[in-house]
This record gives sequence, structure tokens and C-alpha cells, in this order.
Amino acid sequence: MEAGADAIGLVFVPGTPRFVHPDAAPGILRGLPPFVSTVGVFLDQSLEEVLRIAAGLKLHAVQLHGHESEAFSRGVPLPVIKALRVRDAESLRPIDSYPAQAFLLDAYVEGRPGGTGTRISWELAVQAKGRTPMILSGGLRPENVGEAVRLVRPFAVDVSSGVERSPGQKDHRKVREFIVNVRHADLG
Repeated sequence: MEAGADAIGLVFVPGTPRFVHPDAAPGILRGLPPFVSTVGVFLDQSLEEVLRIAAGLKLHAVQLHGHESEAFSRGVPLPVIKALRVRDAESLRPIDSYPAQAFLLDAYVEGRPGGTGTRISWELAVQAKGRTPMILSGGLRPENVGEAVRLVRPFAVDVSSGVERSPGQKDHRKVREFIVNVRHADLG
């Protein structure tokens, strides 16, 4: 967090390389500087489980990556970020009706809900601009994030595999470089 991130995501999806057990999360959260937002990442888990984890950890928002219904989203008393796996313009349709405060646009990869390192079409991401606060994800790395920010002008960017040395293991140098490149691009 010393790199200057505005938010961190805690992945509460068992069986994934970035899984954080809810019992381990308080130790991570205690180490955060003030004003860093905490986001719980969930995938097709029960509403009860999402609410229990979010309340227990006092999360600021939840990010939903699965097939969660509109009613599910309305049942979350926190800001909801809905992840969309973007394959084509049709993939952007939920932006117009799904009850979320922001949408995370990630690349579509068959059978994989996210974290693949595959780059999203920035042209499709531009089509979502102005319709919602948009978080750009999908294939971002320190080397390309500046260009992505300048072209797409998202509300925020999200990165995981693009700053790892191996799945689930962040490379602190890459994280710092990524954030510096975002900040420089955002100034232009």
C-alpha cells in the first residue's frame, strides 16, 4: 500500500490463486493506511455470505463477478461494483439496467471469470464511457496502463495479474510502476 493505491480488493473466491480467507483479512486490513478503500470480491456466493464477510470486515464496497441477480445487488447495503466480461458491444447492455454504482470491464475468456491477464478491447470500453462510472481492467500492466488511461479515461483502473511475479504473488516494483504510470497519464 506504500505504493499509493486508492483501493485494494480482497478476493473471497475459494479455489482461486488470489483467495484470501476471511479469517486472514483483518491482518491485511490493519496494515492499510487511512483512506484506502477496501473492496470484497465475490463470485456466485450466497447473499448471506457476502453480507457476513462485508459487515464483519467493514468493507467499503463489494465487487460481484458472477451471475448475481439484480435483486441480489439490491440486497447489498454497500456500493456494488458489477464486473462485466466484455466480448462485444452486447456485453455492455447490463450497464443500462443492473443496479450497481460502478461497472468493472474485464476481458471475456471462456470459462474464466477474471484475472486472466487478457486485454479488453479499449474501443469497447470507450463505448461504456459516460453511461456509468467505469473501472477498466483486463490485461493492464505497467507498460500499457498509461496509454489505456489516456485513451479510455476510466473512473479507475484495476490490476491483478499484470503486477504479479506469479499467480497471487504481487511484484512490489511492478505495483509501484503501475501506479506511477496511472498518475502520470491522469495528469495529461
